[in-house]
Amino acid sequence: MADLKISEPQMEFLNSKALTTGLVAGLGSGKSFIGTLKLLLFKMQYPSIKAAYYLPTFPLVRDIAFDKFPALCVTLGLTYKLNKSDKELHIDGYGTVIFRTMSEPDTIIGYEVGYSLIDETDNLPLEKMTIAYENITARNRQKLPDNTPNIVDVVGTPEGYKWFYTNFKKEPIKGSKLIIASTYSNLHNLPSDYIDKLEAIFPPNRLQAYLNGDFTNLTSGSVYSYFSRERHHTNEELKPNEPIHIGQDFNIGGCVSTLNVIRYGKPIQVNEIVSHDTQEIIQNLSKLKESHDITIYPDASGNANKTNASQSDISLLREAGFRINAPSKNGRVEDRINSFNLMLSNNDFAINTHKCPRSTEALEQQVYDKNGTPEKFGGAATIDDFNDAQGYFIVRKFGINRASAVVTKVKYV
Repeated sequence: MADLKISEPQMEFLNSKALTTGLVAGLGSGKSFIGTLKLLLFKMQYPSIKAAYYLPTFPLVRDIAFDKFPALCVTLGLTYKLNKSDKELHIDGYGTVIFRTMSEPDTIIGYEVGYSLIDETDNLPLEKMTIAYENITARNRQKLPDNTPNIVDVVGTPEGYKWFYTNFKKEPIKGSKLIIASTYSNLHNLPSDYIDKLEAIFPPNRLQAYLNGDFTNLTSGSVYSYFSRERHHTNEELKPNEPIHIGQDFNIGGCVSTLNVIRYGKPIQVNEIVSHDTQEIIQNLSKLKESHDITIYPDASGNANKTNASQSDISLLREAGFRINAPSKNGRVEDRINSFNLMLSNNDFAINTHKCPRSTEALEQQVYDKNGTPEKFGGAATIDDFNDAQGYFIVRKFGINRASAVVTKVKYV
């Protein structure tokens, strides 16, 4: 143990007693090493309790687990026997470590352990990894002799906005802790030219993930490629009696409203609201209408979408006393995107990322699909819905080629 060179984030992970600690780290940061060490130290503390190490596929078990565990056992002075066919490591005097894969989550059954370590979660699709984590947690129930809680730890490299991001950053697992480690933190264990080699082969967005351990869009075809959470953030909020401009997308179960103000001729998104249907949009926005002049820029197809048998979504908003800015039909999607990207590239748009977390994520995460069109998502109030809602406002108020829009002025009631 005294001969091991452990970095500060590695030590923080090693000492963490959180129910689930996530170490998201750059390449060469020693995440698998420290995960292996923490598991072996657990075994030395609880010899009668099994521990499990999980990887997405068997080739990864063979290349990572079958290599690192024996090497570290030698370093720690432990005598072991590796049973590759059963995927188990037997340590003299300290019991058994089992290795399992996650590519088929339904096979994670029929055993119990007292500690689990998961490696490289983002190599699996989000849905499959979600099921695997649930099953792993269910297996992690062997009671410890000192009655301390059972722990499931996670290590891995960030691969965009996948399972790791969702469960440790966006909607953190209850009782979890996130530790971020850069490659630079482990330079004492790396070749002197390692960073130079990574910088020579990876583009900037991948270097941000693979060197710094940051969650970032790794797809080269990002729709809003000029957006930066840091550069476009503002702490500005809605002021009393200030006019509000609302981008509006309709979806039963998740209607998205993006709330904007215009200051010094530039738009600032200050809030976001998700409503179940058009009637709830009216309820939510009517509270604001009492003290603010409101203009809504809706999806023009809302002229046809009907919440009830007789009235369209836009008609319901108009009859509720809202000013509507809408053409007879939506313009080209490309015009919305180009108009928005032009504003982003010129820093003519700002967003309160704290008040608008889902809008911020949408701008970061939407990419082009294989057909070259903006990625669409199933369900309501998804990434594309937030971007569509804001795009209707941007293109009609600040668009490069503003479509002819009909603005209906009404007297507020």
